[in-house]
Parts: sequence; structure tokens; C-alpha cells
Amino acid sequence: MNQEERVMAEFTELFSKWVWLNKSKLEASLNEHQSSEVHCIEYIGKHTDPNVTRLASALYMTSGAISKIMKKLIRKGLVESYKKPDNKKEIYFRLTKRGADVYRIHEELHEEFRERDRVVFEQVTAEQFDGMLRFMESYGRHLDEEIRKQGLGTKAE
Repeated sequence: MNQEERVMAEFTELFSKWVWLNKSKLEASLNEHQSSEVHCIEYIGKHTDPNVTRLASALYMTSGAISKIMKKLIRKGLVESYKKPDNKKEIYFRLTKRGADVYRIHEELHEEFRERDRVVFEQVTAEQFDGMLRFMESYGRHLDEEIRKQGLGTKAE
């Protein structure tokens, strides 16, 4: 296995372990919500005036899939839609009190996971972080370009 294959294999295994380790706690705390719903709630909680287009781009999903999820979240009373006075056409979303509670629980769980893993990150030097971040940013830009080449759009900020 060459270095490139080893990096990709290690990254895949690392991510799989992280997901597996966190999955049971996330499911126990947010059991009535699908992962895609929670990701939408998280995006809405972190961004101003999110709409279907921005959600679809950020979550690498189709607008149709996001529309279905948003209808479901509205029915569950977690999200509400609104329009701006100066733009009656575009529909935006915001969290309701119940949606904000789900967002808070999700954020608290992620903070718990960060705290659990802090022991590893405390051992990483600034230079190591810089190198890892440079690699991830470079690889991310490459993947964004490949996504654009395939006509799949780009990730929203």
C-alpha cells in the first residue's frame, strides 16, 4: 500500500470509528429524528436566512430531498418557513423552540465528543495542525472542482 492509499484507508477507518462511537449516543438522544433532519436543523441553527438551495448545496443533497425534509420538519413543529418583506418569492427557514432544543442537544453532544477526544488533540503541535489543515483544504478544493466538473454544484458557505 503506497502513502496515498494508506492515508485514504486511515482516514476512512478513522471516520468510520468516529461515526460508530458517536452513533449510539446521538440516536439515544435524538431518536425520533433522522440524521438528515438533524443535519438540516444544525445548518439552520448556524446560518442566517437558510433556504432550500443553500441547504441542498451545503449538505450535498438535491433540492427535492431538502424540500421533503423541510416539510417533515415543519410538520413536526421543529422548523417554520418565512418570507422577507422585500422578497416575497424566496422561502427561508428558522428553528422553532422545539427545533432549537434539538439543535442544542446536538451541539451539547458534539461538545461532549470533542471533550472526550481532547486528550489526542492536546498532543498535536501547531505545525502538525497546519499541515493537516493545508492537506484537507487542498483536497477539499480538488473535490469541489471535481463536483463542479460533474455539474453537481458547489458547497454553500
